[in-house]
Amino acid sequence: MIVLSDMMGTLTTGSPFLGLVDWVKHNQSKVRAAWYKTQVIPAYILAKRGWIDWQEWGQQLMIDSLDYIKDANPENLRHASEWVVEHDLWKNRREDVIARLVAHREQGAKVYIASSVIEPFIEPFAERIGAQTIGTPVEIRNGKIKMTSGLVANEKKIEQVLSRLAVDRVDVAYGDTILDVPMLEHADHPVAVYPDEKLRKIATERGWEIIGNTQWYGK
Repeated sequence: MIVLSDMMGTLTTGSPFLGLVDWVKHNQSKVRAAWYKTQVIPAYILAKRGWIDWQEWGQQLMIDSLDYIKDANPENLRHASEWVVEHDLWKNRREDVIARLVAHREQGAKVYIASSVIEPFIEPFAERIGAQTIGTPVEIRNGKIKMTSGLVANEKKIEQVLSRLAVDRVDVAYGDTILDVPMLEHADHPVAVYPDEKLRKIATERGWEIIGNTQWYGK
């Protein structure tokens, strides 16, 4: 049995960006951390109000924030990843959804977290629930963190996931936005988790299971 879950919004309401900025503040530079926060405020407001695409903005922010870790090496990347999870993503986890993934694993399923987030930031989270990761791969070159391929995101995510797992479908899938529809369509049991307005409508029309109620549909 294969269980697939999106991460951001589905398993946590936290922010890799805020977690990483907090790591910079405590481990590299308070001044740079404050600047990074100030720098994103205008675009954040536009995205929250729906004037620019929230998903696209968030994905670009994640790419840009890879430069926040100065003089990157395997040790400080791992430390930053643990920090992001411990101080942000795990603190803001959706315990009800995670409980279901843990139950799947305890019943013998292989559980995968599939996300556009870079894999090092997913791994400490996945380890806490006994899941495996399918994220955006990165490498360190000359002290900088670089993606080795495109984001594992949007409509292409399910193609990349199925290719890596060498399967045509999965048994159960969890997602929270309209962008997760292709992934949910490839599951025998799709579950819309705290869905945005568009996904809730589709899930209702198709009779998919729905968990949770999202009050703000801006994400």
